[in-house]
Amino acid sequence: MPRPIWSGSVSFGLVNVPVKLFSATSPKEIRFHMLHDKDGARIQQKRVCSAEEKEVPWEHIVKGFEISKGRYVSVSREELSAFDPKGSKSIDIEDFVDLSQIDPIYYERTYFLLPDKGAQKPYALLLEAMRKTGRVGIARFVLRTKQYLCAVRPMGKALALSTMLYHDEVVDQTELDGLPSSDSKPREKELHMAEQLVESLAAEFEPKKYKDTWREEVMGLLEKKAEGQEIVSEAPEEEPRGKVVNLMEALQRSLAAAKKGEAPDAGERRHMAEPEHRAAARTARKRSAPKAKRATRSSKSRRAAHR
Repeated sequence: MPRPIWSGSVSFGLVNVPVKLFSATSPKEIRFHMLHDKDGARIQQKRVCSAEEKEVPWEHIVKGFEISKGRYVSVSREELSAFDPKGSKSIDIEDFVDLSQIDPIYYERTYFLLPDKGAQKPYALLLEAMRKTGRVGIARFVLRTKQYLCAVRPMGKALALSTMLYHDEVVDQTELDGLPSSDSKPREKELHMAEQLVESLAAEFEPKKYKDTWREEVMGLLEKKAEGQEIVSEAPEEEPRGKVVNLMEALQRSLAAAKKGEAPDAGERRHMAEPEHRAAARTARKRSAPKAKRATRSSKSRRAAHR
């Protein structure tokens, strides 16, 4: 049973709604430890002073900020704690905005807000009012020792709270090189076909449809090894290179395949719209590079290895 990680209240105007905060996500990651290949023992990491080459205990470690190459300004925990935000127990909604105005790039992590004891009625009122108006509450709140900007929005039968990045934490596109220029503007016919292709692939978003196949395959490998099975690794097969065609031909073939309910394989899809000069240069580099030696096994010898 999930446990609340924070309790407080949501306030908008003079209305106060007592709530509890729960994690809404549970990322599934495969975590590996570092082991010594000789004996399988865990590798320990130690805090070593670069000047004395000796291990340093935690009580003698302070935080430092590098202001120039090799020059640091150190601060103590006491100095930093003076700037910790006050541990308010309130999520203060400052504005209500349209959900469509918030670009997903601003979202960080999502939590569920559930009503605390006796708060079901005002909680339901806020939930329904936000659902009817299509508005999202922009608020600030303190979790542990950090103040967060957040968005409070209706999600199913509950309120969801998503922590957000501040504006200066999002990279300004004017700082990026390689953005499309005016010369890259598509022709009308190409654009029309691209729109048709997008529409032919349109579908309802079904989260259960998408699976982390890499994680499933790695977990299968780990289970087999834990059972003592011998695993014979094979060199990955080189993806076949598709015929390089122009953009219009790529659109026509993709649209035709989409109408038939088919799709070109990944290798073909990647190379179909690749510019000819880039593909030719890539081929020339490949031919001039020394061929890598690969140890291959016949299907018969692989079967024998598993016996």
